Amino acid sequence: MSIATLPDHGVKTHEPRFNPYDDNGGSIVAVGGDDFVIIASDTRLSTGYSIYTRHQSKIFKLSKISALACAGCWSDVLTFTRLINARMQMYLHEHNKEMSTPALAQMLSTMMYHKRFFPYYVSNILGGLEKDGSGWIYSYDPIGNMERSKFRAGGSSGALLQPLLDNQLGFANMENVESRSISLEKALAVVRDVFISAAERDIYTGDKIHVTVITKDEIKEDTLQLTKD
Repeated sequence: MSIATLPDHGVKTHEPRFNPYDDNGGSIVAVGGDDFVIIASDTRLSTGYSIYTRHQSKIFKLSKISALACAGCWSDVLTFTRLINARMQMYLHEHNKEMSTPALAQMLSTMMYHKRFFPYYVSNILGGLEKDGSGWIYSYDPIGNMERSKFRAGGSSGALLQPLLDNQLGFANMENVESRSISLEKALAVVRDVFISAAERDIYTGDKIHVTVITKDEIKEDTLQLTKD
């Protein structure tokens, strides 16, 4: 007995695949000055065209002089930040002091590289003060490559906001302008403006801006309202 074969009509079947990641949106910005660091994020958490909440900050305070902004897959964000806090507690108990900002930046890079074959789906920006009191920003790619700078944008609007920061804070593509230090007032105004720009163009960024300002004396937090939908 022969077995009849079904004719091939050119119909392609799609094999279902498991995707463990979900992009929950959001944008983050950080600026470092001579004696301060600003870390800011929006408060919208969403997926696709659905909004989970309008009140979720993406900033995590790590020490008295540093904070981390995370956007991307929210489950990875929570897992990653909890592991960071656990390692910082271990460091505190072993050395009887908090981690410095450069040490913390290197630890984050090592943790992300350790997960390079199944990376955290997270955009990270670390901001903190260093020994001389100056503010610096550390940004990462998904497998832990690190860049030290004075300002950085990330998240769903990162590519849109970075050129604006380059122009307003780095004075890129501006003629007859000398590079100078960034004042706190100027940095706050630029951060507010870039988030307004992002909220008008990106549906995954919006609702409010959560701003954290770190100086050697204190950490201040504030919330600014963005244009409502």
